[in-house]
Amino acid sequence: MIRMFNHYFHAWTLRRIVFDFLLSLAALAGVIFVQAEHLTLAVPLAGPQVISLAAGLFVINSASGLYQRAQEWSLSESLLRSLLALGLGLVLAYQIFDLLPVGFGNVDAIRISAMLVITALILRRVVLGYWATKSRAGARVLVFGAGPAAQMVGTTLRTADPLATVVGYFPGPNEKSIAVPENERLTPTQSLIQTARALEVDEIIVALTERRSGSMPLRELLDCKLSGIRVFDITTYFERMLGQIRVDFVNAGWLIFGDGFNQGFYRTLVKRIFDIVCSSALILLALPVMLVTTVLIKLESKGPIFYRQERVGANSQVFKVTKFRSMRTDAEKDGKPQWATKNDSRVTRVGNFIRKTRIDELPQLFNVLAGDMSLVGPRPERPFFVEQLTNEIPYYAVRHSIKPGVTGWAQVRYQYGSTVEDSQEKLQYDLYYVKNHSLFLDFVVLFETVGVVLTGKGAR
Repeated sequence: MIRMFNHYFHAWTLRRIVFDFLLSLAALAGVIFVQAEHLTLAVPLAGPQVISLAAGLFVINSASGLYQRAQEWSLSESLLRSLLALGLGLVLAYQIFDLLPVGFGNVDAIRISAMLVITALILRRVVLGYWATKSRAGARVLVFGAGPAAQMVGTTLRTADPLATVVGYFPGPNEKSIAVPENERLTPTQSLIQTARALEVDEIIVALTERRSGSMPLRELLDCKLSGIRVFDITTYFERMLGQIRVDFVNAGWLIFGDGFNQGFYRTLVKRIFDIVCSSALILLALPVMLVTTVLIKLESKGPIFYRQERVGANSQVFKVTKFRSMRTDAEKDGKPQWATKNDSRVTRVGNFIRKTRIDELPQLFNVLAGDMSLVGPRPERPFFVEQLTNEIPYYAVRHSIKPGVTGWAQVRYQYGSTVEDSQEKLQYDLYYVKNHSLFLDFVVLFETVGVVLTGKGAR
């Protein structure tokens, strides 16, 4: 894993992105050089189009999720993402090369060649997304521990990084609760450092349930680190591998003395400018959609077009969020707050569509302009649920240290939450965002939001 701007990426993901960008530059430059009548004019006259299209292809692939692990998708979702990327790429190629100067070679031939190149590059990325990982070798990981925490590490590692190999579980000296099967546990006949060297381990993940009374061999772990083996505690492992901070393993000291949670003036100012510029642009782009939605809501049922509800924002201040009404006006006629559920009978026909496409969220852009929300941040929750969840889930109040968002890291990483357990899972992603948030991570979230919206993932 590589850390960039406080966010973790797989090294192979970054290699794919860089290689694809350079390959697209080379292929599109080749198209220009073949078709151009004067090579000396090719670079100054067509260079901006080539660079813009290569950059646009990167944005399209990222927004379509083609740099994510394809094994996580269903067949229909894979086809939808591929067709989306292909459609956007072809349209972009057609439009960009329409901007070539008059008399610059055969523009039609250049445009067709560029579209063929784009098609080949996208299809190549889709195919490699499925089969490239099978021929690669990943890190060899030793899990230090054999209890429930160690078992969870092994399970999540196999899912999150198919390239990694868990070479075994090294039991701690004082572990009482053993959860790892006997055939996966190592027999500690040698020291930890000797075992790690013999198994050619690249990483050690410390996942001990019991850390007192000499359970943590600090000297041996230090020797492992000094010999070039990467050593991670379980909290850092979940942060870098899954993009979450698990509340069942984290402690206040790790949060206080670790890095992150930077809420300085500069970061706040940059985020506010970003929110104003982006929300203004999105409102202008989405205005036709919002007007049509307004008419459809009014035609289907009587009642208000917008739904305003109290939510808890930054510093636990209450504000009113605005959304398109997607439920009947008597959705909570008993006066008791309820979570939305799958196939909720209170949702109208128009409401069902605008929920799946996330159109109902668009009026929140005005909350962003007003300063109550940010474009990216934790989901704003109702005061009734906040009080309940704060009492039941450790560190839940930490998410209110920044403004809530229209979209967020938890929203693109986890399904819609309708239980306390779901809220705890989403909180773990929210804590990661609050700890590591940056403008770069905001862009990552926005790219992934496009894929979530287009596939209807997690909508209710």
